Amino acid sequence: MSEAVVPPRALWVPFALGRPLGAVDDAEFQKNVMRTAFGLLDTAEEPTIEDYQIEAPDTGLSETWSCPLNLTSESSGSLVERLLAEVARLRPWAIETRRQRGRTLFGISGAEEDDIDELVRVFAAIAETGEVTSEPVTDEITWAFEMPLLLRHIADDLRTFYHEAIAAQPGDNAPDHDALNRWIFSETVLGETLVLVADGLTKASDSPMAQLVRGLLIPEGHYRGGSAFPKETKFPIEPAT
Repeated sequence: MSEAVVPPRALWVPFALGRPLGAVDDAEFQKNVMRTAFGLLDTAEEPTIEDYQIEAPDTGLSETWSCPLNLTSESSGSLVERLLAEVARLRPWAIETRRQRGRTLFGISGAEEDDIDELVRVFAAIAETGEVTSEPVTDEITWAFEMPLLLRHIADDLRTFYHEAIAAQPGDNAPDHDALNRWIFSETVLGETLVLVADGLTKASDSPMAQLVRGLLIPEGHYRGGSAFPKETKFPIEPAT
């Protein structure tokens, strides 16, 4: 993404997505990452992407994590029926996480917490029809973004719901980012739906924004066996005024 938007300076870090400072509970390691990033303010004289050379220490998280929740459902039925059934199984766990934390990260698309089923219906309809440019019609949600960028934020809300459900799982074996992605894209109806929406974005080949959203929608390596980011496409950024 940094290569596509060409920021004045960026520090590429070899850490799991979602952990831009690397080590958990290691303040000094995190400070060193920040010092290096701020150092680019003095050294970068042109648009620069610099590699951070130090790997984060082993976090001790298991690579063999598996979801303890039984999401097995009938393979028959429409996509929306199967996705609604999956969400229903996860709902009590997501509610428990929100109760414990006293907050939720769900809602960036404009949906409220109680709109999860409507969000599922909208996203599944887009996946089935391939319509990625027209705003989804719903009487229940006031969208916070326009299409196709809205698709990225609907997907973020759905993934947030799944992540919050997993956070309430019993036991101490928490999944890392890669384990969560493997679970979503190999074991859930949500993963199937995300790929179908990405297919719709692929067909909108005349829209650079649609191609960018496809890259934001699917993590690296999970789109049809490869990258969802179109490496040959550049996305111009308007200069700040």
